[in-house]
Amino acid sequence: MRRLLATGVATLAILLATTTVVTATHSWSTYHWARGANPLALSLGDNLTPDWDGYLVTASADWSLSTVLETTIVAGSTTGRKCKPSAGNVQVCNAAYGRNGWLGLAQIWISGGHITQGVAKMNDTYFKMDRYNNTSEKLHVVCQEIAHTFGLGHQDESGISLDTCMDYYHNTSDADTQSTRPNAHDYEQLELIYGSHTDGAASAAFSPLTALGAAEDGTPHGASRARGSWYAQDLGNGRFLLTHVFWAPFGH
Repeated sequence: MRRLLATGVATLAILLATTTVVTATHSWSTYHWARGANPLALSLGDNLTPDWDGYLVTASADWSLSTVLETTIVAGSTTGRKCKPSAGNVQVCNAAYGRNGWLGLAQIWISGGHITQGVAKMNDTYFKMDRYNNTSEKLHVVCQEIAHTFGLGHQDESGISLDTCMDYYHNTSDADTQSTRPNAHDYEQLELIYGSHTDGAASAAFSPLTALGAAEDGTPHGASRARGSWYAQDLGNGRFLLTHVFWAPFGH
């Protein structure tokens, strides 16, 4: 589940061996956005096509029910295909990214242990297929991928439903509405991440990092894998690019 790319990430193998990527309380290590006060005000750049907008609206409203997080949807600064990050916010995109095996992908850029920018992508190549093209599966993936950019990990990776979007349950139809929204434990985890302390500066004050195109789809085609994989790339000077891939359960 936590495999590293075969090239370009050897130095991160030590980091991930000593720092659990997904802890028992389902945070993504200790990564979080810096902020001077709670709630964390985080902008979600909308680069989605109209058929995806409603899912982002629902997910943003759900996550903003947290006492330590307030997300706001703003105009996106990139395009769905490129989905370039922007310092201090999360860019959310959809496009036909190809038959590469993933439904959704989230990336966070880390500097000094803080998240400085993030992207979340939904792959229309698969969501146009009947087995994935339903409202519940789309909301599940949008809700989960933007949550990874907050620093949240999974509650469960077995495929069962814990009635949270932070599991790997596969929704089979519009009527199958399990695992599409956050649950109480997700809000408790956000409290653990952001409620225990504040930082001296907002994340936007950190220097922006350069997006690496190779990380968009640097995953081996046809490889045996579980539903999720984690990848890491050392950018030097204490900076890292971390990628979570949400695989399509039925492969290519």
